[in-house]
Amino acid sequence: MYNAHRGMVPAPNSRLNELLDQVRQEFDSQQNRTGEYESNMAQQVSEMELVRQKVYNLEQNQVAIKQRYEEDVARLRHELEARGGPPSHVSISGLPPHAGLSQPQPPAIGHGPSNLFGGIMANPPGQGAPGLVPPTQDQQQQQVPPPHQMGASQALQQGAFGGYPPSHGMNGGYNPQPPQTTASPGPGKGRVNRGPPGPSTPHQAPSNSYPDARPSPQLGRPPSPLPPHPSHQIINNLADLDLDSLRPEQKREGNEWFAIFNPRIPRVLDVDLKHTLNHDSVVCCVRFSQDGRYVATGCNRSAQIFDVADGRQVTKLQDETVDKDGDLYIRSVCFSPDGRYLATGAEDKQIRVWDIATRTIRNTFSGHEQDIYSLDFSRDGKHIASGSGDRSVRLWDLESGREGLCLTIEDGVTTVAISPTGELVAAGSLDKSVRVWNAHTGNLLERLDGAEGHKDSVYSVAFAPNGKSLVSGSLDKTIKMWELDNPAPNGRMIGPGLASRDRMGSKCVKTFEGHKVIPWAD
Repeated sequence: MYNAHRGMVPAPNSRLNELLDQVRQEFDSQQNRTGEYESNMAQQVSEMELVRQKVYNLEQNQVAIKQRYEEDVARLRHELEARGGPPSHVSISGLPPHAGLSQPQPPAIGHGPSNLFGGIMANPPGQGAPGLVPPTQDQQQQQVPPPHQMGASQALQQGAFGGYPPSHGMNGGYNPQPPQTTASPGPGKGRVNRGPPGPSTPHQAPSNSYPDARPSPQLGRPPSPLPPHPSHQIINNLADLDLDSLRPEQKREGNEWFAIFNPRIPRVLDVDLKHTLNHDSVVCCVRFSQDGRYVATGCNRSAQIFDVADGRQVTKLQDETVDKDGDLYIRSVCFSPDGRYLATGAEDKQIRVWDIATRTIRNTFSGHEQDIYSLDFSRDGKHIASGSGDRSVRLWDLESGREGLCLTIEDGVTTVAISPTGELVAAGSLDKSVRVWNAHTGNLLERLDGAEGHKDSVYSVAFAPNGKSLVSGSLDKTIKMWELDNPAPNGRMIGPGLASRDRMGSKCVKTFEGHKVIPWAD
């Protein structure tokens, strides 16, 4: 019985052992392969690091070579000027540098059919803070707003802006005319459902040279048998000078800023940083009051006023009725001549005229179809001129609260100015032109362009205090001074034949060169 019972125990299964051995071998094999893969990956990562280091070294060498090249070019320019050669800002042919291909259009400032400016601001509205010019690699040079705002917002006490003495003898009335464009969309809420951006503004055709083959008269130098003494040569390319090689009296340096004074002329100016006015967002525009006591700034959703003497924030103006969704950048600001009001132009196409003392809105003007980029008060404080990306200049009457004139052109308006007498209104635009109208009739008196004009879009215009001259700044990195034809004491043009052809005989009397970047401000 005992032996029979032991015989019932099953014999060991050899097949199962074989399968277990195979699994063990496969596991060992896979483990070895994993080790090989990890070793290969580590080797490839090491090779990539070597390649990255070599690329970095090459970039550093390229930067060093470029820097040495620029230093050699600057040194050779200075040697050439010292030996009586042409100034470095004049090309060998005698033509100014901007006579070549036109500069590329700046990044987009806004939205709408003309995508005005081709872009001072890089981001579309409602998608974060706009970037400021100039555009840079990966936008690393974009101005970053400070982390906090200087000073607390303070309500302006009644009487703090008591007003300036009123101007006398200014002829300010405009003959109101019915608007020539579509009806205003109204002071709607914020920037919700504003529609997709329109097509970009067409780029201007490049200008390869001046039509007149002669050198610019403002750059010419009277012939001399002997090279002129270096101290007698005029140089405007101060940005090309080596800061470290200048004498102490030829420069001023501060924290993150410096100023260079022309070493060829006696120094009559001084420069110093007075205040740094911090904001919570990008600052799109700035404007001094007429007496210079205050400065206004426009940023996201608000305009702010600071005291120039101590940098204190005097007041903050913000329309609380506007929807809080999205951004609403203030593109333009302007004080009234008596300092009582501040006009603001924003991305919601509205012009708001603020009573500074009470922080309330006195007027709201609607009618523009795109962002408003420039504002200017008449000297009598009764009218405002505005320029917009909708290709129009408009004149507004503060007393009646109505639009007086709507002047349309072929391209986006970047800047406007009213003459001291209130008789003329000037505007610069993307089509390289400066236009001057009669502010009463709306008749176009002059279009300043052509051979004497700018070679790229115009971004700034301003009348001289005497009303006889006009200056303009352009993307071509020049400032031009225009002499208006025989402005009479009352501001009406009296040039010969004006009654029949209603035009002026203005001319460019001087071109200022030497800018390394675009002259933007009004």
